[in-house]
Amino acid sequence: MRRAPLHVKHRLTAAPLQPSLRESQRVRSLPLVKGDTVVVERGDFAGIEGKVSEIDPVKLRIYIDGVTREKADGSSVRVPVHPSKVLIKSLKLDDEWRKKVLARRGGKPQARGKPERGRARRKTQRRTTRPSGAK
Repeated sequence: MRRAPLHVKHRLTAAPLQPSLRESQRVRSLPLVKGDTVVVERGDFAGIEGKVSEIDPVKLRIYIDGVTREKADGSSVRVPVHPSKVLIKSLKLDDEWRKKVLARRGGKPQARGKPERGRARRKTQRRTTRPSGAK
């Protein structure tokens, strides 16, 4: 992973969406973008909410407003957080590319002309029962 190209590392900076946002966007996770609002879920800073101020794709870390630590001399420094340890609370949708990604990945399957996947497909399969004599 250390030597992976940046277009691959960008995909690795993805974080899961909050359950309510996941229902509305129909997407489980998205790569983080500067300006997204996230909540830290794990570690020393668990529970802190803030905006993503910087993304470091080389180190695979993000920097969040409000996640700082004081040094011995009294100055504060930003603490890097791994993207898997945060939950996206709100998306920054100013970018047209990101809107297209959400439309492509999250739209309703029938509207996109594709068959249902996952849980929705299993529900429809369960409803169709075989006749009692057929094998």
